[in-house]
This record gives sequence, structure tokens and C-alpha cells, in this order.
Amino acid sequence: MSPQVNPVEVSETKTGIRRYIAAILSAIFMGLGQIFNGQIIKGIGFALFYFSALFQGYEFWKYSYWGITTLGEVPGEHHSLVILIKSLVGLILFLMVFGIYIFNIVDAYKNGKLRDQGKQVPGIKKTFKNIVEHGYAFLYLSPGMIFLLLVTVLPLIFTTLIAFTNYDLYHSPPGKLLEWVGFTNFKKIWTFGSWKKTFLTVFSWTIVWTVLSTFSCFGLGLLVALVLNQKDIKGAKIWRTILILPWAVPAVVSILIWSGLFNTNFGPINELLAFFNIERIHWLEDPFWAKVAVLIVNLWLGFPFSMALCTGILQGIPQDVYEAAVVDGANPFQKFWKITLPLVLYSTAPLLIMQMAYNFNNFNVIYLFNQGNPPILGLRGAGGTDILISWVFKLTLNKLKYNYAAALSLIIFIIVAGFSIYNFTRTRSFKEEDMMQ
Repeated sequence: MSPQVNPVEVSETKTGIRRYIAAILSAIFMGLGQIFNGQIIKGIGFALFYFSALFQGYEFWKYSYWGITTLGEVPGEHHSLVILIKSLVGLILFLMVFGIYIFNIVDAYKNGKLRDQGKQVPGIKKTFKNIVEHGYAFLYLSPGMIFLLLVTVLPLIFTTLIAFTNYDLYHSPPGKLLEWVGFTNFKKIWTFGSWKKTFLTVFSWTIVWTVLSTFSCFGLGLLVALVLNQKDIKGAKIWRTILILPWAVPAVVSILIWSGLFNTNFGPINELLAFFNIERIHWLEDPFWAKVAVLIVNLWLGFPFSMALCTGILQGIPQDVYEAAVVDGANPFQKFWKITLPLVLYSTAPLLIMQMAYNFNNFNVIYLFNQGNPPILGLRGAGGTDILISWVFKLTLNKLKYNYAAALSLIIFIIVAGFSIYNFTRTRSFKEEDMMQ
């Protein structure tokens, strides 16, 4: 007895090439596959978009190719930065058009498959209905994504590309043309004598600054929170209100006031030291004491946040846990080390990582306090308290070394992004593990 054959399968086998024909037509020219499937309006829409992108976007396509191969040919007439920006815009538009082109092929294939299966191809009204019902998330997110693309991604790519050019005071458009120099800027930073010395000096201090500024603020904040969380402390709310004031005052105002307090000649801190017959300290002129001073200023600004954060966590810990620990014979230090600290770190680990990333680029405290000074002989535009981000600022505005500043910015981005992503993925709170494991 011969096996039964499904007539629908036979029909689909005989006419199953419509999906491929539609996809090939749309690959040859956008919209042809849709017209072949009977979706006339959609096909015309794709075709008009194709014509518009091809002819109206010619200027951008030209600059896109030009910006990749060269950054201008005639000094004074061709502006290398304009060419570079237009090439970026053209590249982004090309990727968008290419994405729509791929979607056009996939759409033609899917609707051709519906025809092969004997099903009805959706009309224009049903197409819009499907977009509204199933693609509303993309519709809502698209304005924000476009804004993010323009204000974040585009400047980031532009800065990255500048790092591979010779853009500085002596190669500044439109009088001069920029040239691609490959990894020369990075090579000089890593290997060239004075640049290497400056980078290693500033980078090492940046690491020390990041660690000390983060954990000093957290440690003092946790200590104050523990003290004020004791039951026998009277007026704890008043003390918390007073101690939160440094965080409430604008940081710019506080930093400038502290800069005056640490002034070597007439600052109140040195006047107080002189009153006790202690030699005046050159807070702003000596590299070591300038670093100590800027750490003190950052501690003043940052510990109230950690105090408020730790206070909320401590008040959320059940007292039953401590009572059980006392029954087991735990002393105050053991209760802190085995119960309080792990629970606090579990909740604050992601925030500590964010604070470290923030302090790595904490430009305000460094620059507003002492402009990264005191100057140190032999360093390329960097002072005794400069971190990488403030050095980049000085290279850009004071030295007009845009290429080196862009290269350093890219290095900073790689370090901060890599550190943050690596540590976020390793925290127990990120992995949603049991906090007591």
C-alpha cells in the first residue's frame, strides 16, 4: 500500500521557490520582492527609501570613503575635521541603510514563504497593526537610541579616530591637513622617554588616588554609621543631619573653600599649626602634601554619602542575627567581622565599583583644588596631583596635543570599562548568589 501524500506538501514543493525569488528580487533592488508578493505599497516604500538613500545621501557616501582613505587633499580648502565627522555620519547612515536592506530581504523571504504555504500575505493595514502590536518596544526606544547614538557613540568614535591622527597645534585644520599615523601616538606614550615617564607617574598616582579616595570615604562613612547606629547614642538624628551637610553643599564651593584653608601663607590650617609651634606645611607646593590635602578634601566630600548608605543597610539588618551571635559567644569585633561587614559589602559592592570608576575620573576635586599642581620638572604638562583625566584636560587646552589627549582618553575608557565590567560580573549580588555562601 503506497503511503499517503499530503496535498499541501505537494503544492508547497511545486511552488516553494516563491520565497527565494522574492528574496533575490529584494536583494537586487529594494522593494521588488514585496511587489512580487503583492505588497505594492510596501514595495514602493522600500524603493523610494532606496532611491533617497542612494541619491540624496551621495554627499555622505563620498565623504565616508574619503574620510577612510584620506582627510583632505588641499590645505585651506578641505577641513579634515569636517571630512572626518561627515565620514562618521555617512558610515552610521550606511549601517542603518544596510540594516534596512537586510530587513527588506528577510521580509520578502518570509512573505514569499507564506505564499508557498498557501497562506495570505498581510496587507498594508495588517502590517501596520503588527508593527504597533509587536514592535511597540522598538518604537518607544528608538528616539532614545538615536539620541544616545548622537551624543555618546558618535563623540566616542570621533575621539577614538582622533587618537590615530597627528592632530595638534602644528597640524590644525583648516590651515593644515590631518594625516592618519596609526598607533604612533600610543607608541610614544608607552615608549618615548618623557612621555613614558609622565604616563607611568600619572597612571600610578591615579591608581593610588582611586583606591585611597574610594575606601577612605567608605571606611569613614561605615565607621560613623556604626557609631550613630548604637542604641545609647543620644541625638543620633541630629548628628546625621549635621554630618550630611558636606554632601549637601555644592562640591565646587567646598573645594574652593578647602583650597583657601590649605593656603601655605594665610590658610587657617597653617595658622593653627603655627599656634601650636608646628612648622608650616607647604600643602599646595609640595607634591606629597598636595596629594594628602586633596585626599582630605575628597574624604570630606565623599564620606557623608557612604555614611547615609551604610546607615540604611545597618538599620535593615535583623537584630535576631546579633542576638544569636551573642548566644554563641561572639564578641563585638566578631559580630562586626562575621555579620555586619559581609552584609554591608554584599549590598554596597556594585556601588563601590561605581565609586572607584567615578574616582578614577574625578576631575573636579583634582583640578578645582590646585589645578593638578604643583608642577614637576620633566613631566609633559602634568602636575604633582594630576590624574589621567586632568592630564588629558591640560594636554587639550594648554598644550593643544589633541592626538595624545584622545589616545589617553581611549586608554582611560578601556581601563574603566574593563575594570567595571569584570568586577560587576564577579560580585555575588550580580550573580544573585546566596549572601551567606
